[in-house]
Amino acid sequence: MANLQAARPQVGEQTATFAGRHAVACYFALAFTISWLGALAVIAPKLLRGLPVPKFAGLMMFPVMLLGPSIAGIVMTGTVDGKIGLNDLFSRMRNIRVRPRWYAAILIPPLTILCVLWPLAKLVSPVFGPNRFFVGASFGLIAGFCEEIGWTGFALPKMARGGNALAAAALLGVIWSLWHVPVVDYLGTSTPHGPYWLRYFLAFAAAMTAMRVLIAWVYVNTQSVVLAQLMHAGSTGALVVLSPAQVSAGQEAFWYAVYAAALWIIVMLVVRTFGKTLGSSAGRDHDLPRRGRGSVFQVDRKKISGSANIQSFKVSWFRGEPIACLRAWSL
Repeated sequence: MANLQAARPQVGEQTATFAGRHAVACYFALAFTISWLGALAVIAPKLLRGLPVPKFAGLMMFPVMLLGPSIAGIVMTGTVDGKIGLNDLFSRMRNIRVRPRWYAAILIPPLTILCVLWPLAKLVSPVFGPNRFFVGASFGLIAGFCEEIGWTGFALPKMARGGNALAAAALLGVIWSLWHVPVVDYLGTSTPHGPYWLRYFLAFAAAMTAMRVLIAWVYVNTQSVVLAQLMHAGSTGALVVLSPAQVSAGQEAFWYAVYAAALWIIVMLVVRTFGKTLGSSAGRDHDLPRRGRGSVFQVDRKKISGSANIQSFKVSWFRGEPIACLRAWSL
């Protein structure tokens, strides 16, 4: 009996071993549980009384849901990687010393939205004109800061250890989209979406998956979680600020689909330039990610003249060569 007890792992050891072997699955289970139970707790009083959930209560689910990715990311990092892992995570969250050009990537979501809405407003209907709800930018900052602690800080590095950051980011994007399911009917300006719910969700999921790949691209080349947080903030904030206020549910699903298509065009250009690893071949010593805690790629940048890169970017831009522009931009 004593021998059996001595040979049996303690409960904490079993948990740590299981979490280490299934770190990504445990993270998603914990993040979804916290977020979805929190969302349910917000609307439970209405549901128990058989009352419809008002839009304000629906929107209040979202701040509670933000706790899931952040808490799960910190808890799982501490459980799987220990104190060293937590120090690494917080270090990447403070890493603002990246090439300035990578900060320009934050402008991709708002510029893409404007490039979609302006032509639609001119060619299809004036209702597609972009809104100017600038206060909405604050929603993006909160969402970006909280969510990326887990999505980029923990999940992406673990999922991309095989070297294919593109596949890891795309899968993470699909899971990220599904995480939004409880609040989908309260996203956008034309809510609830009614018979267009599925169309809207599919368009939303396509856009979010493409955006997740772009966030991963920025992270892989900078190792900066804070930059991923800012890019997420730029995406969410731009949608809240610029989404047309007068569109119908069908029109909203339509313009989201066009936006998703535009983002995937950008993703294709990125993949064409950087490959499945999403990392600049000119900026790293190898093609496969190192298996160190927390990081996808540890990048050792070559010391290349900034003026030469800028000149190369300008030449490629005026020649209409987007692939060459991206290569010059990433150096």
